[in-house]
Amino acid sequence: MNGVGPGENLLMTRHRQSGVMGEGEWLRREPKWRQRMPVRMRAQETRTRTSERQASRTKERRPCVAILLAAGEGKRMRSALPKVLAPIAGLPMIGHVVKAARAAGADHIAVVRGPEGEGVAAAARAAFPGVELFEQTERRGTAHAVLQARKAFEKGIEDVLVVFGDTPLIEPSTLREMRVKLAGGAACVVLGFEARDARGYGRLVRRDGELVAIREEKDASREEREITLCNGGLMGFSASAALSILERISDDNSQGEFYLTDAVEIARELGLKTDVVIASESEVMGVNDRIQLAVAENLMQEVLRRIAMRGGATLIAPETVFLSHDTKLGRDVVVEPHVVFGEGVRVEEGARIRAFSHVEGAQVASGAIIGPFARLRPGADIGEEAHIGNFVEVKNARIGPGAKANHLAYLGDASIGAKSNIGAGAITCNYDGFEKHRTEIGSEAFIGTNTSLVAPVRIGQGAYVGSGSVITQDVPQDALALGRARQEVKLGWAAAFRERKAKTGSKGDRAARGPKKSRRG
Repeated sequence: MNGVGPGENLLMTRHRQSGVMGEGEWLRREPKWRQRMPVRMRAQETRTRTSERQASRTKERRPCVAILLAAGEGKRMRSALPKVLAPIAGLPMIGHVVKAARAAGADHIAVVRGPEGEGVAAAARAAFPGVELFEQTERRGTAHAVLQARKAFEKGIEDVLVVFGDTPLIEPSTLREMRVKLAGGAACVVLGFEARDARGYGRLVRRDGELVAIREEKDASREEREITLCNGGLMGFSASAALSILERISDDNSQGEFYLTDAVEIARELGLKTDVVIASESEVMGVNDRIQLAVAENLMQEVLRRIAMRGGATLIAPETVFLSHDTKLGRDVVVEPHVVFGEGVRVEEGARIRAFSHVEGAQVASGAIIGPFARLRPGADIGEEAHIGNFVEVKNARIGPGAKANHLAYLGDASIGAKSNIGAGAITCNYDGFEKHRTEIGSEAFIGTNTSLVAPVRIGQGAYVGSGSVITQDVPQDALALGRARQEVKLGWAAAFRERKAKTGSKGDRAARGPKKSRRG
């Protein structure tokens, strides 16, 4: 996590380094992890409901700021972009964390970024326009990073949450639980998790039920190394005690950095109460390389699929359907295998998305059928009971109720009236090399196969366009339009042609007879 805290998911790193499990094997085994998801998610749902009730009782509207640390370079990502901009379900990781903090009741979001963090700032503002930005010019540890944003929690704030830009799976309910502990009198709350394999993690040391320290493994005693409750990195502070704790953290360590983990012992020395909230291991997973990014994507997709199915949608083969963070599927929507949803998609109840379709930035009305092998691009607006069939592409076009384009068509920058029929191979020629132009087709029109509609052009209600036409002018209502060369038939021409070629010989005939023999042969 930005080079600090629990860092990368050590489970995968240790398996790779020890030779126990290669990268490919980890990804092959990952479905076993997913098999445990239903139990984890049921527990998460129960915890969510409990935290919401507790937050209500403890006046969740205590003013709160979330300090989001996003100054890490993420060199292991091997990317030109800061790692917090790596997308999960179509949204940069930092966007997921901002949304979770806002959903947990954070009134203010303060983002601590590095010197070249303009992209980070833009992504944070896209998730919440009111974010405050602070810069960490020197990377001297997490406590140092938090103090760069001290102005954000010095006035009128009661709760301070410290979150990381590379933990996209953090749940709002978990952050609410931390706030409940703060409202109950804790000055410092640490987010922990029970590790299946605790090697490499900092341990949460408790005595008589109270948190007394975060002990890094290299500094832990043999007894402390037996502890499986580990540090998840995220922390919460009472604003009244935050500065007195943070300003006492020293850089007297081998790295010369200010570690947030020292806050627990300092709080205890000041006689302040400390506490722990326990989350699932996957929820606090940090993403530091492309392998962990893939695992986080899989976990997020599991969550999104279950939300969709619990909302009334049918995913016939859920593991093959990929959703965006903002995909909205109505009741009784059926999604067949191998469908990909990009950002900005809304599918209303009763619609069907058939196999191998790609849908992005589109609205699909109730009862419509999309695909198979269809592509809806941004601005596609598909009306009720409309049909968009195989190998049909729709972009920035309104398809009216009951209209059909069943195969092999391109409809861009167009309006298609209700109950119109678009034949195979029909296209709207919307781009002239410089500008886009619109095609307007009235209701109950018929566009024949292999028709090119050269925009800007209007086809009237009930008009009929003959197959193979190139239409460059408007077609009135109920008219027939033909835009092709007149057909000629010459009787006997083919037989005469073959006879003539047989007499004179042709390249085709010689090829059929085989290679020409050498004169010496």
